[in-house]
Amino acid sequence: MKYPRSFDGGFRFGCLARRTLIAKISRAMNFIMNNENEVRFTGTVDHIAVKCDDLEKDVAEYKRFGFTLETMYEDWAMMRDSRGFGIALLPPNSKHPTHLGLKVETLVELEAAAAKENRPIKPHRDGTSSFYTKGVGGNAVELIYYPDDYGK
Repeated sequence: MKYPRSFDGGFRFGCLARRTLIAKISRAMNFIMNNENEVRFTGTVDHIAVKCDDLEKDVAEYKRFGFTLETMYEDWAMMRDSRGFGIALLPPNSKHPTHLGLKVETLVELEAAAAKENRPIKPHRDGTSSFYTKGVGGNAVELIYYPDDYGK
């Protein structure tokens, strides 16, 4: 069957454009699938950060659960259980998001993870350094480093 010249040329261009688009989509999907299984970073669970209405009252209640007060500022407090697991309490005036805190052992690990996540590391007033990034389901994750002299 013969097609008019303009239709034939358009048909060939359309097929080539579709093949090119399909190839680009395929490469993008392969990139996503290959990177989807790549480990972003590792760490051990250190703490969770939860909102609270009354910081002093909640600190007192967690003490009744056997937690000890590690650090307290006007905008957050860190409580620890006997095994070292932490609960960061965030009152309404806190600038910190609710999050899962994962601890790394070295500053080098933190720097490598921050570079991979393209996130800045922030030193904190308690001596730790960390960065926040997007975690599972859009929940925040904090990757945190405690220096050897922390708490001394």
